[in-house]
Amino acid sequence: MMTRRQAIKTTALATAAAAIAPAVIGQNNPVVANPSVFTLPPLPYALDALEPHIDARTMDIHHGKHHKAYVDNLNKAIAQMPGVGGSLAIESLLQNLNPLPDNVRTAVRNNGGGHFNHSLFWQMMKKNGGGEPKSELTKAIEANFGSVALFKESFAKAATSRFGSGWAWLVVNKGKLEIVSTANQDSPIMGKESAGCEGQPLLGLDVWEHAYYLKYQNKRADYIAAWWNVVDWDFAAERYAKLKG
Repeated sequence: MMTRRQAIKTTALATAAAAIAPAVIGQNNPVVANPSVFTLPPLPYALDALEPHIDARTMDIHHGKHHKAYVDNLNKAIAQMPGVGGSLAIESLLQNLNPLPDNVRTAVRNNGGGHFNHSLFWQMMKKNGGGEPKSELTKAIEANFGSVALFKESFAKAATSRFGSGWAWLVVNKGKLEIVSTANQDSPIMGKESAGCEGQPLLGLDVWEHAYYLKYQNKRADYIAAWWNVVDWDFAAERYAKLKG
C-alpha cells in the first residue's frame, strides 16, 4: 500500500516531469541534454586563447573545475527525479523551478543556473575579440543607451556594483535591450520571481571571484575593463537577430 506521504511525493515528481520534460525552447536554448544527463561542453578555443586578458590557469580552473562541478551536481539532482526523462533542456528546467520537488529545487537552481550561464559565457568570448558590436545590435544599443561607450559604462557599473558573487547581463526583453544583474548563478531566463529580472542573455560577465582572482585579485574593475577585449560581438549579434522578436 502506498502511504499518503509517498503519494504526495509521487504526484510532485509527476507534476515536475510534465512541466519540464518536453524541452520546449528549441533553437534559443544553447544547452540540451541527452536523456537526463548533462555534460560539460568543451571550450570553443584553447585555454590560453584569451591571454593576456584572461589567463590560461584561470580558464583551466574555471571551466574544468567550477563548471564541471555544476554539471556533476546538476546530474546528481536530476537523478533524484526518476519521472523526468527524454530530451531535457536546461532552459526548461530553469524556467519551471516551482514545480520541482523541495529536495532538488535549490540544487537545480544553483547548479543548473551555473551550467547554463557558463555554457553561454564561453561562447560570448573569443580569441582576438573585442572591438565594437555589429550591425543591428549596434543600432539597438545606441537607441537604448545613447552610444556604445555609454552602454559599456552602464554595463561595467552593473558588474562592479554586484555585491558578492553574480553576473552582469545584456538581455533582450520583449524586444528591448536591458542591462541587468543577478546574484550567484541565477539567470535572467528564470524570470522576475526567481532572479529579480527577465530576458534572454546576449552578453554576460561572470563576476564571481573564481573568474578573475588569480590574475586580478580584488581589482574587479580591471577585470571588467580587460574583458571587453575578448567579447565575441558576432555571437551577441547573432543571438540578438534570433531573439529580438
